[in-house]
Amino acid sequence: MGSLKNTASSTSSPKKNSPRTLHDLFVQEKPLFPISSSPTTSGNEELLSSISYCTFVFTFTDPSESPAQRDSKRLQLSRLIAMLKSSKKPLHEKVLGPLVAMISANLFRPLPPPANPSAISDLLEEEDPISTFSPIWSHLQVVYEILLRLVNFTDPKVLREYIDHSFLHNLLALFQSEDPRERESLKNVYHKIYSKFISDRSMMRKSMTDVLLNYVFETEKHPGIADLLEIWGTIINGFTVPLKEEHKLFLMRVLIPLHKTKGVQVYHRQLAYCVSQFVQKEPMLGGVVVRGILRYWPVTNCQKEILLIGELEDLVENLDPDQYRKLALPICTQITKCINSWNSQVAERALYVWNNEQFYKMASTGTVEVFPVIVEGMEKNLKWHWSKSVRQLTESVKVMLEDMDPDLYAKVLMDIKTKESEAHQQDMERKKRWEKIELAAAKSEFLNPQRYICVSH
Repeated sequence: MGSLKNTASSTSSPKKNSPRTLHDLFVQEKPLFPISSSPTTSGNEELLSSISYCTFVFTFTDPSESPAQRDSKRLQLSRLIAMLKSSKKPLHEKVLGPLVAMISANLFRPLPPPANPSAISDLLEEEDPISTFSPIWSHLQVVYEILLRLVNFTDPKVLREYIDHSFLHNLLALFQSEDPRERESLKNVYHKIYSKFISDRSMMRKSMTDVLLNYVFETEKHPGIADLLEIWGTIINGFTVPLKEEHKLFLMRVLIPLHKTKGVQVYHRQLAYCVSQFVQKEPMLGGVVVRGILRYWPVTNCQKEILLIGELEDLVENLDPDQYRKLALPICTQITKCINSWNSQVAERALYVWNNEQFYKMASTGTVEVFPVIVEGMEKNLKWHWSKSVRQLTESVKVMLEDMDPDLYAKVLMDIKTKESEAHQQDMERKKRWEKIELAAAKSEFLNPQRYICVSH
């Protein structure tokens, strides 16, 4: 493949060493890749000719590149994909090499710096990530179609000689493209390669894991995390039960820490799907996931809180009932904190969780431990929350809790009032002690006034 790249790179030399124009390059009679005169390869001459013409890469930023020359290459690429679709026989190996070299020359390029210097992780909560569309997409689109067709209709054993680990690493690096159209095509191609190249799956998973870890613990800047997690979702869906230890480690060391980043809103849907797949396959992992999410719970990011409340609610539905007792208190404690949030959206979302039948069932298994926390939060909302709608929802949940265990609710409510009374009494005693101290200090100052000695100069 290296020799093919050298051959491809030599195509630019005529442009530098001779006065021929780019238009001459497209109409030249001699193709860039050598074509055998053997009768068995005569049918591949047209393919090799188109491949040769398409190897030249346009930047779309060079003033010397005319629109006509770019359109000419677009036509050649369209002609090439049409020939590949019409071909009924597998591609000859003499065509595969130049074709993969052409694909590499077009796809593997230096990506431009981010158009938005603040990047996804620095966006405000209410903003969406900004998409930047690549000017060379008109060419890249067809190249991705060619690559996808190549993967779909070529024997993997033959194709692995040309699509090696270096090719796959370069392909993975393209997920940093800010053009969502390119990432969508790239996602389809990369996943198709994963499904075809069985022997390379472990390497591909490790490479994607490295990208995610680098994002979580180093940069927090990568536009393709959602796309990579979407690929992971389909991979996890195919894991067999019982899960391998390496797959459980991926959940604990990669997926759970992904909840802590600033830009989690961008990829949360894909992340929640991946996590739920693990819990559905092995419900006992639910405890690990819940504690991990609670560990990374945001303090000031309200939109992130709303997302995590929804994820917790979904996780409860997949939990092993044997874990209800252990997880009821930490989950209900966090939900109650959200109910007391001054942000009305967070408070309302947390109150709506009580409509979930499984959440209600989980809370009812640990009423003795859970009720003191929940009832105190409800009473606090009814007294102090500024939002009328939040107070109304709180009243509805209060009725539900009273119906769950009326005697326990009344007892907890009485205990809360007793604690408040004791706290008020302690506060009054503290104030009285301070008044005595202040009075004693004032009396001491009156009886023993300070004497000043004037020193004349």
